[in-house]
Amino acid sequence: MKKPAGFTLVEVLISVFVGLVIIAAIYAAVVSGQHSTGNIERKVVAGQDARAALELMAIEIQMASYNPNYVPNIWRAPANCAASTTPQYRGIQAATASSITVEADIRGLDSSGNCVNDSDGNIGSCPNEIITYTYNTVNQYITRSTNCGGNQSFLGDTVASGRPRTVRVINTAAVPVFRYFDAKGVEIAAAGLPAGIPNIARIDITLWVETEEIDVNSGQRRRMIYSTSVIPRNHVITP
Repeated sequence: MKKPAGFTLVEVLISVFVGLVIIAAIYAAVVSGQHSTGNIERKVVAGQDARAALELMAIEIQMASYNPNYVPNIWRAPANCAASTTPQYRGIQAATASSITVEADIRGLDSSGNCVNDSDGNIGSCPNEIITYTYNTVNQYITRSTNCGGNQSFLGDTVASGRPRTVRVINTAAVPVFRYFDAKGVEIAAAGLPAGIPNIARIDITLWVETEEIDVNSGQRRRMIYSTSVIPRNHVITP
């Protein structure tokens, strides 16, 4: 007489156990993939923000001292846009390792007081002709202000702002945001500023950033460094 077909209790339990192991492995792989994707996305976003910021900074700083008509006495003090007491600094009225103020007479005014494409020496009359970048070490972000106005978030932000914060700027004294060099490539030390501003022929910009969110796999924030060199051609040749 044949035995009835079927599985024993032990076989069923083994099958269930194997199935659970397989399901757990698949779940762990899916979760790990999601975490990896999230980490990559955060790194990409932080990198894009830093690269875009670096590009704009380079473009604007390169225009320092642009004064095509050589109009005298157009430079302004960064604090209040009054006439500068240091006109010899021309379009770089302030320069430190963590901050720089650049000025350029990009657009002048017509007879009606409207901005036009030519130049008439009204440095403070058109938008964005006086630009200050400042690295805030406490809040780990960079601000940008125009025409002696208030600082606006540029790269990163404060936690208190409530706005999305995807990147932190973590430059240190050993890795400053701004470094300055003369025409011979010799670095102008912090002790030589601001007196050495007229000799600035190259500016190195370095953004050391990290993601705001912590990598769930490593328990650390992803870090990246972006840098570029800017030659403000008009600054050296402008009288």
